[in-house]
Amino acid sequence: MANLKYRILLIVGLFAASVWALFPRTVVERVKRDGVFVYDTVRRVPLKRGLDLQGGMHLTLEVDESKQAVANKSEALDRALKVVRQRIDEFGVSEPVVQKAGSERIIVELPGIDDPERAQDVVQKSAFLEFQITDKTQALEKVMPRFDEIAKSAGLSAASEAKTGGDTTKKAGATSLLTQKSDSSKDSTGKVVATAGADSATATPAAVVGGLFSTNVQPGQIPGQYIVPEASYAAIERALALPAIQGAMPPGKVMRWGVDSLVSGTQRFFALYVLDSRPIITGEVLTDARPSSDPVEGNVVQFTLNNEGARRFKVETGKHVKDNMAIVLDQRVVTAPVLNSAIGRNGQITLGGGTLQAAQDLALVLRAGALPVPLKVAEVRSIGASLGADSINNGALALAVAFALIVVIMIGYYRFAGMLAVAALLLYLVYTLAVLAGFHAVLTLPGLAGFVLSIGIAVDANVLIFERIREELDHGKSNRLAIDEGFRHAMSAIIDTSATTILSGMVLYQYGTGPVRGFAVTLIAGLVASLFTSIFVSKTFFMIWLGRTRGNQTLSI
Repeated sequence: MANLKYRILLIVGLFAASVWALFPRTVVERVKRDGVFVYDTVRRVPLKRGLDLQGGMHLTLEVDESKQAVANKSEALDRALKVVRQRIDEFGVSEPVVQKAGSERIIVELPGIDDPERAQDVVQKSAFLEFQITDKTQALEKVMPRFDEIAKSAGLSAASEAKTGGDTTKKAGATSLLTQKSDSSKDSTGKVVATAGADSATATPAAVVGGLFSTNVQPGQIPGQYIVPEASYAAIERALALPAIQGAMPPGKVMRWGVDSLVSGTQRFFALYVLDSRPIITGEVLTDARPSSDPVEGNVVQFTLNNEGARRFKVETGKHVKDNMAIVLDQRVVTAPVLNSAIGRNGQITLGGGTLQAAQDLALVLRAGALPVPLKVAEVRSIGASLGADSINNGALALAVAFALIVVIMIGYYRFAGMLAVAALLLYLVYTLAVLAGFHAVLTLPGLAGFVLSIGIAVDANVLIFERIREELDHGKSNRLAIDEGFRHAMSAIIDTSATTILSGMVLYQYGTGPVRGFAVTLIAGLVASLFTSIFVSKTFFMIWLGRTRGNQTLSI
């Protein structure tokens, strides 16, 4: 009797713990409001839904070798995987999946995300940050005749590019300027970058008849800045990519495009910068970057450097007071303000007209660090929330139909013993869902299929036990002895089949991806719960019945 008491306490205790694990609770989630993602508290059952149930995005990434070959692609992907995973974690997505597929691809699944462009930008952006001084020696003017000769010999001109239908448009980015947070006075000349196109366009001298560069590249308003008309942008960009042009570049100098286009009247211009090739510092010394909003300066990204970076930054910027320093992100100049004094540990990047979301994304990629190799999106799929809701409804319907059929068959065939099996099956459902919630497993559509399948497996154990009990009763044994013998003889078969299936599920989880893993998790959780309910709980129910009837009543089985 004492043994029965402890059995009942264990079953009730596990049931109470399962109900607690599944009880709706308040959690902090990232939700989209008015086009901006914010953190908010919501109340929900702590069962996590995968991409196919919640809706979202599926991205397949691979190494971009369009510019240069990558020697060890698999090793490069391993390093890129860490950066992508960190970015996605800070992106705030609930239950993301970031994993390597084979030796050439990375799979990224983002449940609940409905902004494909933003997600791709965050994942793909190299985020290599550099601080470089703009050129003061007019190095470009000295080599411009040579550039013209090379462009002419290559057959490049603004006119020929227009005839061939070259792409002369460029997406405008956010205008930015660097200001010192506490170590120096705020920069005011950096704002000229945002309006340099208008001023320079009106002050540009008359076009010089000559080559591609001398005709179309004109000095801007700050040292090292040049203005290029939209009509000539594509031709000059192609010319700068020529090996001969790169070989003729002034020693110790590099040329970088700005992120923004500049508009004057009906004309659009692009900024081209000549910079010192050696950066003062890079983003490797950056320890933190946080978005913020200032009532005067708008949305900004405040950054902090480590001790070594702060020391080097202060020394180098101290040497270049009153010079222009370009902030270069992924080889594009964000801005080039004047250094009014040396800058130490803290600084900020001001996004003039940029949104708070743009500031959040820039801070995110800066914190996560630069990608070791460039990545490109090989495949992108969006799954709508309505499709996820339909999947949940269909899965719930399949679960209800399967459960109803099992109830009818078990009670119709095994009568009272079948009712005990159904009661154990109800506990099985609660226990399995609690295990999934407790281990933070992600419920997917294949996972729902595995859950429905495990119900049948759970009942299969009861069928084995009941058939053995029937055999023992046919041999004239008492109810108590027949029940004990039935459970004892069926035990080995139940454990063997469950163990082999669990091993198969572990293999699927280890070597499978996304949906396959979801199926494996629910299958394993269901099998563990079914072992407990079919062997322990079912026998406890029989023991309660035997205690009440004292074995005098015929067992209906």
